[in-house]
Amino acid sequence: MKIKEVRDMTREELQIRSRNIKQEQFHLRMQQQAGQLEKSSQIRSLRRDVARIETVLSQRRLAAVTTPSAATV
Repeated sequence: MKIKEVRDMTREELQIRSRNIKQEQFHLRMQQQAGQLEKSSQIRSLRRDVARIETVLSQRRLAAVTTPSAATV
């Protein structure tokens, strides 16, 4: 998932996508423990996708907090 794709999503879409990725990570870790995981790089890729999503959500929260206070000054 590219950062541009993440930035184009709404907050609700990002939260849903993050939840789905975390669930997929869980299943991949279970496969890894059972010795059935073929591509271990998937776990790393998903972890980075979650980080991208969380970064964008954090930036949006920060922008929402700082923008209204600047308007009142």
